[in-house]
Amino acid sequence: MIRIGDFSKLGLVSVKTLRYYDEMGLLKPLQVDPFTGYRMYEYHQLLRLNRILALKDLGFSLEEIRQLLSEQLTAEQLRGMLKLRRAEATQKVREEMERLEHVEARLRQIEQEDTVSKYDVVIKRVEALRVVSLRAVVPTPPEQGVLWEELGKCLATPPGRASGPCLTLYHDSEYREKDWDVEVCQPVVGGMKEAGRVKMQTLPVVETMACTLHHGPFTSISEAYEAIVKWIDANGYSICGPSRELVLREPAGNPGGGAVKASQTDPETVIEVQFPVEKAM
Repeated sequence: MIRIGDFSKLGLVSVKTLRYYDEMGLLKPLQVDPFTGYRMYEYHQLLRLNRILALKDLGFSLEEIRQLLSEQLTAEQLRGMLKLRRAEATQKVREEMERLEHVEARLRQIEQEDTVSKYDVVIKRVEALRVVSLRAVVPTPPEQGVLWEELGKCLATPPGRASGPCLTLYHDSEYREKDWDVEVCQPVVGGMKEAGRVKMQTLPVVETMACTLHHGPFTSISEAYEAIVKWIDANGYSICGPSRELVLREPAGNPGGGAVKASQTDPETVIEVQFPVEKAM
């Protein structure tokens, strides 16, 4: 018989760990002295300890290891669990490689520009959104105010009601000097009567949306677009749908009117610029 201290040295694990394995039912001592409480082990139990450590090294939790050891799983069952563990490990490696790419891209940006951008870009999953919308061509984005006015008249009609920040979709695939294809949207709950150009629709789920925040007047929002487009390119993504401007804090005196209807210069306006993206091939 081996005392727990000596067993600990042979197995290269701490006494504290062995006591914890005992409490979990993973590795119980063959004998516990009723007077001193000393735990005693046999040499052959090193085989079980070694299996516990090997399974732990493969990424199994202690509870999973307890199940593996107690239920005498078949080779086929163990193979299935190992395949699942392999898939999980592969996913983690993929995520860490992507994180490394983002770190490298940020380092390149700092080295090239010798400054830290005020625009941080994050990838989000955006849920489907029920909206009332109006799509039309306007000379330039600041002139979409007339669309918001038309949309606002429908919003004033029951039974539906506005819910959440308004947003604008830009459907053109590239920059235009004039004649922009835009769609102004207001999230709603309940029904809403369609009228003329105003329609009800559900914007689809976007699994990977690149997003950044612009805090300042709408006249300087091009800085946010420049930053996010650079980030998308530097991090190996490509744009795969219309961009969005989500108005989180509207210009003063402009409730429900979009970012450009009432004020171009309010420094407290907050807009989230969003681009649906996918990994470039």
